Amino acid sequence: MRDKLKDYIPENAFQKVLRLLDDDNLVVKIKRERKTRHGDYKRLLNGQHQITINSNLNEYRFLITLLHEIAHFETYKEYSREIKPHGKEWKYTFQLIMLPFLNPEIFPNDLLPLLAKHFKNPKASSDTDANLALALKQYDEPNGKTYVFEVPYGSTFKLHNKRIFKKGNKRVKRIECVEVNTGKLYLFNPNAEVEIVIPAKAGIS
Repeated sequence: MRDKLKDYIPENAFQKVLRLLDDDNLVVKIKRERKTRHGDYKRLLNGQHQITINSNLNEYRFLITLLHEIAHFETYKEYSREIKPHGKEWKYTFQLIMLPFLNPEIFPNDLLPLLAKHFKNPKASSDTDANLALALKQYDEPNGKTYVFEVPYGSTFKLHNKRIFKKGNKRVKRIECVEVNTGKLYLFNPNAEVEIVIPAKAGIS
């Protein structure tokens, strides 16, 4: 499986990643797309450690996600379970792991300043960084999806489960959206991927 990673990450990152994965108790698996996460890490009952990554990520998002999960593994080895999952120990470990990859041989120049800013204080998900998430999206294969913050005010959109919402006002960190069928108000992460149904000028009033 580790050799297959070459197909999912930038070529110049491959050898660096292999060195990070040089542990007999660490397994990496590539999964079909999961709507709620890009990847995850867990300790298995047999004592091994497993990282899973979604197969549909572009090479830069795949690499960031993989390093994110490797940081969880390294943090567990150092501190065991007595820490917060995305606490200061994980942040510091992730920063150290990411640093050798932040160069133009691996990431495009348009991503590097955004990554440098993000990794001053890495979050639980790069999706919470609107500027970085949008820049990374430019390297995705076309999928007909857009981020909620890009949806015009008053337009309707649907989620992967086919529920339809109408976009409303922006709060400090979330966006108000009303579910059309029920009239219930929900607060959306601005970087949630959705599919536009009706443009604002033809939207539901």
